[in-house]
Amino acid sequence: MTQDIQYLIIAASVVLAVSAVVMLVLRLFIMTSDRGTDNMDPPPGIFMPVMGLVRLIALLGTSNFPDKWLAGAEEMLQKNGCSFMLTAEEYWAGRIVFALLFGGIALMSPSEGATATLVMGVAAAVGFMLPQFWIIDYKRRRGEELVRNLPLYLEYLTMCVDAGLNFSGALKQAVDKGPHGAMRNEFRVILRDINSGYSRADALNRFDDRVEISDISTFVRAVVQADKLGSSLKDTLYAQAQQRLNERFQRAEKLAMEAPVKLIVPLVIFIFPLTFIILLFPIVMKFMADGAF
Repeated sequence: MTQDIQYLIIAASVVLAVSAVVMLVLRLFIMTSDRGTDNMDPPPGIFMPVMGLVRLIALLGTSNFPDKWLAGAEEMLQKNGCSFMLTAEEYWAGRIVFALLFGGIALMSPSEGATATLVMGVAAAVGFMLPQFWIIDYKRRRGEELVRNLPLYLEYLTMCVDAGLNFSGALKQAVDKGPHGAMRNEFRVILRDINSGYSRADALNRFDDRVEISDISTFVRAVVQADKLGSSLKDTLYAQAQQRLNERFQRAEKLAMEAPVKLIVPLVIFIFPLTFIILLFPIVMKFMADGAF
């Protein structure tokens, strides 16, 4: 009888432990899958496998970080266009998760003693910096996307203003009808700033400060100047759209002209030696067969 009771207690403990694990997994799944209902975009790809753990640590840990740390992270995310994908708490939680993950993987290395400690420390440091490296790369790719899509959105704005809408209405139509991406998110932020009470010039200047791209700075200055002088907004937007299209074609021509120069190194290192080997191999074999070597 005593053994039966012990078996029953063990079985109940196992069931409770399994239930707790299942509930935890379900909770993490719910925390991950509700992204989109909180006006946030899907998280970055590198965060997706661990997003449940990231949000759990953000909820229980990093949300209690000093306000200075969180404000600095939030400003950095906004400046790099990541504020729609990550919160400041999730950013810090992600750095902690990747540091622990990389450090844990390093523990499996066969090294021992001081070498193992060094490897684990380096791996944890790399994991801790990985989100920052991703943000730097994302900023570069986002800048290229903004420059590429700017002419298209300027044409949207021109058509909407020409149809009789004001600047805010044109922005709303561009956000609703334009392709998804960085420019759409930035126009959505501009529209939000205007609806929050910022003037059109202030909202555009905040946009310029966030992206720090020369093409967008030129567009912002032109629109702000037209607003101050009372010039035709339609003509200004049309001129900016044409200028941005011409610049895009010029950049494409420049890249096409640079392609032959960039091909020289691969040609010299890889293609030319292989070509010479293919051409000279039959000749060398012929000389060897004739006893010349």
